[in-house]
Amino acid sequence: MKKQLLVLICMLVACSTLYAKDVKKKKDTVTFFIEEMDCDHCIKKIEKNIAFEKGVTDIKTDLSKRTATVTYKLSKTSKTKLTAAFKKIDMTAVPVDKNAGCNVIKPATTTKKVEHKH
Repeated sequence: MKKQLLVLICMLVACSTLYAKDVKKKKDTVTFFIEEMDCDHCIKKIEKNIAFEKGVTDIKTDLSKRTATVTYKLSKTSKTKLTAAFKKIDMTAVPVDKNAGCNVIKPATTTKKVEHKH
């Protein structure tokens, strides 16, 4: 009886370890719309800072759409934490829902010059 109980406990520990490793490997990708992103310097600022946030494995930016697509480990970070990371670099990032069918379009240029923080 003791051997059966010991074997059962060992099996539970082994299964939970395998499950934990599987969870750590899971990744997600989110696209953020960033209104303030309007030049190459902004892209460098995003890539330099967000790429080093805990759990981020890849980042792609698109200046024409003002978006940043971030791939991250679910066990390390979240959309909320990534949004906060953009806030730390004075940029407002809004997650874009892929299933909404909404295309992000760059706003029409205005004649009014907006002061840009760098």
